[in-house]
Amino acid sequence: MRRGNFPPFAGVVSGVRFLPIAAAAALAFIPLTALAVPQKGQPAPAFALKSPDGKPVTLASVKGKPVYLNFYASWCGPCNAEAPSIKRLRAKYAPRGLQVLGIDELDAPGQAVAFQKKYDNPYGVVAVDESGEVGKTYGAIAMPVHVFINRRGVVRTYRLGEMNPVEIETAIKDALK
Repeated sequence: MRRGNFPPFAGVVSGVRFLPIAAAAALAFIPLTALAVPQKGQPAPAFALKSPDGKPVTLASVKGKPVYLNFYASWCGPCNAEAPSIKRLRAKYAPRGLQVLGIDELDAPGQAVAFQKKYDNPYGVVAVDESGEVGKTYGAIAMPVHVFINRRGVVRTYRLGEMNPVEIETAIKDALK
């Protein structure tokens, strides 16, 4: 039995009108850094991580070189599909100075090394982001994330999600300019 003098679907209609307001309110509680992504034409955010064997890995260590930064995880299907192409393109463009850094994001211990072995070292350097903080800085809300940085440390291409080999190579060529 309905109370008051309201049409049968009044609650549904008012609920639908309320959804955009509720969504906006929910987004207000997400830290801005979680929504930030590197922008084309802006400097790439600095970071400092460790390799699986504990050595420091920083963006500053490849200053002056073009960089392909790839956030991946061993459990990520597209990351596994891309690895052979990344390896091939790294070998092709290494003579032109390309540095390929893989950042193992929020993965189980030991998975960065296992991934490198499985795909015969697709990355020149691997860093482990156990806390996910660097991933947040780079907007890594899903895997993979591709960031192509030129010699001046400026982001040329940012892509969330899978890229095919032609797209990766096009972005590499742009970073090499």
